[in-house]
Amino acid sequence: MSERTFSTIGVVGLGTMGAGIAEVFARNGFNVVGVEQNDEAVERGRAHLQHSTDRAVKRGKLSTDDQDALLGRISFATDPTALKDADFVVEAVVESLDVKKSIVSTLDDIVSPDAILATNTSSLSVTEISTASKHPGRVVGVHFFNPAPVQAFVEVVRTVVTEPEVLDDARALVEKLGKSPVVCGDRAGFIANTLLFGYLNHAVAMFEGHYATREDIDAAMRLGCGYPMGPLALLDLIGLDTAYEILDTMYRQGRDRLHAPAPILKQMVTAGMLGRKTGRGFYTYEGPDSPVVVDDALTPSADAAPGLRRDIATVGVVGTGTMATGIVEVFAKAGYAVTFVGRSQAKVDAVTATVTKSLDKAIQRGKLEESEKPAILARLTGTTRLDDLASVDLVVEAIAEEIGPKTALFENLDEICKVGAILATTTSSLPVISLAKVTKRPQDVVGMHFFNPAPVMRLVEVVSTVSTSEDVAETVRALCTRIGKHAVSCGDRAGFIVNALLFPYLNDAVKMLQAHYATADDIDTAMKLGCALPMGPFELLDVVGNDVSLAIERELYNEFREPGFAPAPLLEHLVTAGYLGRKTGRGFRDYSAR
Repeated sequence: MSERTFSTIGVVGLGTMGAGIAEVFARNGFNVVGVEQNDEAVERGRAHLQHSTDRAVKRGKLSTDDQDALLGRISFATDPTALKDADFVVEAVVESLDVKKSIVSTLDDIVSPDAILATNTSSLSVTEISTASKHPGRVVGVHFFNPAPVQAFVEVVRTVVTEPEVLDDARALVEKLGKSPVVCGDRAGFIANTLLFGYLNHAVAMFEGHYATREDIDAAMRLGCGYPMGPLALLDLIGLDTAYEILDTMYRQGRDRLHAPAPILKQMVTAGMLGRKTGRGFYTYEGPDSPVVVDDALTPSADAAPGLRRDIATVGVVGTGTMATGIVEVFAKAGYAVTFVGRSQAKVDAVTATVTKSLDKAIQRGKLEESEKPAILARLTGTTRLDDLASVDLVVEAIAEEIGPKTALFENLDEICKVGAILATTTSSLPVISLAKVTKRPQDVVGMHFFNPAPVMRLVEVVSTVSTSEDVAETVRALCTRIGKHAVSCGDRAGFIVNALLFPYLNDAVKMLQAHYATADDIDTAMKLGCALPMGPFELLDVVGNDVSLAIERELYNEFREPGFAPAPLLEHLVTAGYLGRKTGRGFRDYSAR
């Protein structure tokens, strides 16, 4: 059967999303009929379109002539019979199953038998919506992302009865709009929301449990993962009521406890704290619909900025790997005398060579003055003797992520280092308290988790155990500021902030692939284009290393005993097979021929 031709597009519902969808079709030359329930709603829809296209003109992305032509291709109506000649109708009304079914039923008697009926639902069952049609095979999900004129990703959702040619034609139509469609099955949340909202819900639970502040949770994911927004700020943008409904729908369909909305979400929705649209959510805003955050009772006081409660003039670093070398460079560039310890002179010399090369690259890029290089290198002292750390004020341990060697090292540091010296570990997954307990000074032991590459990544997670003294934690936070880093504070539990939020999301992606719901390419596309993440989950897993990821996921599962955190069998099988990612040439993808 040949691909059908579409000339007239119907859009039911002209709120922010519906108006955006109408604009996308009109921008690509289609005649669009927009339908709303009354004249007032039509005018609101018309205003959405005018405002959006005015903004595009102002930004130079649309000429005034093209704007006039675009708007001229859109007509408006309050009577659904105006859609009788439409070849493709998409509903974008409120996320209510009954309302959507009513619209499909009404349209079924108006449009031609060959017309496709599409729903823009983000979480409801497309199959249930399709039952309102006498011809359910012509109903398909076409889930645009907000704002529709900007977002390139669209999920095309098939039901068990969607006709193959309907699916093919809907996908081809979306491609003509310049979008990147991904076909997936009909389950709550589809691809992007299933993975995104599990992560967002986990972040809410972290905040609700007072594990970390809203500012630190959001900063951790922005700076540690390169996400465009922190999870709590993103929830405020989406709307907490919308988030609650999506999570609740996903939970009722899949019965996954990780999708059960965190209790505080329902409390905030009940209190009318819906996010930006009401002026208050996890943050407080200047007013309804304002993006400007203002201080409230939870905002940290400027007077509470951390100070150096202990003098830090000299720093020791143990280790010569990538992370240790980066940390040496960070402290030396910040003006601190650094003594670093390696297991051999060759490894010590390699650190100096690597730092020198990094400084040369920075000079070439104009990020460092040539005159600064000698002073930075003069602050470095390499040694193979741990005893040379006897007089430093802070020691940062950055050796292999194994509890045995780290424990032995802290026993030695406890004997060697002076009274009052702070002992810090860069561990990303091991319990800091296990290292503190082997010393006679557990109050002086703290986690100082840098992110790789340390000279570039701004985030440091400052991890306090039940024994860490407040003056030590405060000193380390203040020190982070002095070396140009952003410190976030958290307690000593598996994953800290970033890994505790990131790796369950990655694990969920592997489960989705394992269930053959979508391909790795489609899942990566969904998260990059639909959620604006810098990398898709499988790209990231192959970069991190599947063995490293599996180890972290096992730590999370052992700590929280949450069934949903149990590592996906597919990940375990890949590691067993030696498919560890880019470092072995094969992981979720094959890199050997690239």
